[in-house]
Amino acid sequence: MANNKEVKELLDAGVHFGHLTRKWNPNMAPYIYMERNGIHIINLYKTSAKLEEANEALKKIAASGRKILFVATKKQAKDIVAEKAKNANMPYITERWPGGMLTNFVTIRKAVKKMASIDRMKQDGTFATLSKKERLAVDRLRAKLEKNLGSINDMSRLPGALFIVDTTREHIAVKEAQKLNIPIFAMVDTNSDPRPIDYVIPSNDDASKSIDKIMTSVSNAIIDGLAERKAGKGDDNKEPKEKKSVRKRATAVTAKASSEEE
Repeated sequence: MANNKEVKELLDAGVHFGHLTRKWNPNMAPYIYMERNGIHIINLYKTSAKLEEANEALKKIAASGRKILFVATKKQAKDIVAEKAKNANMPYITERWPGGMLTNFVTIRKAVKKMASIDRMKQDGTFATLSKKERLAVDRLRAKLEKNLGSINDMSRLPGALFIVDTTREHIAVKEAQKLNIPIFAMVDTNSDPRPIDYVIPSNDDASKSIDKIMTSVSNAIIDGLAERKAGKGDDNKEPKEKKSVRKRATAVTAKASSEEE
């Protein structure tokens, strides 16, 4: 259930401002509260409830050890998303979405490995044996790969979920995730279609304050999930030792009993 304090924080961040009424997507009607001065106003009680639902699901995915890929290439979102994704130790795409990022993941991984290969060349001295022209070409390639794919360096397999800011802009990412049945979480504004999205967070996806508010909540939920996973692993590591200790005591008692009988 949404509480008034949370709704007030969403209100202060401008999460409720939608697009012009003439630009709306009718499928967003259930999330719209009213129209004011030609602009749709989002129902923040529904936003709060949907955000809580999304956070719970993201927390479980993070606790399971799977990665959540953040996607936001619009100017006002990219820096915020990059920062929050880094804080949560999750991969992100804030430059151009590479076509086939998900559906042709093997090729994307080859490009990421190319970066590691170039780094090794620089470490083992191979790079120094190249001509000046070749070194420049390799450096340019490395810089290009770093810009577009450096943020997914640690993503060795397909993500467990996508989190998208502005689904209309990132429609290719949405289609690829749909094709592979990867759950999609997204900030969805009044001009977007919520139907392809598994976890809709109706919200203003244009204002930096709104994006920051939602992203802070989401990243905190993921961090909590990672902390739960770490704590669970710690418990798992202790358990075998305890069982081993019990077995040792049981063996000792059995041995003593056998010696007494003899």
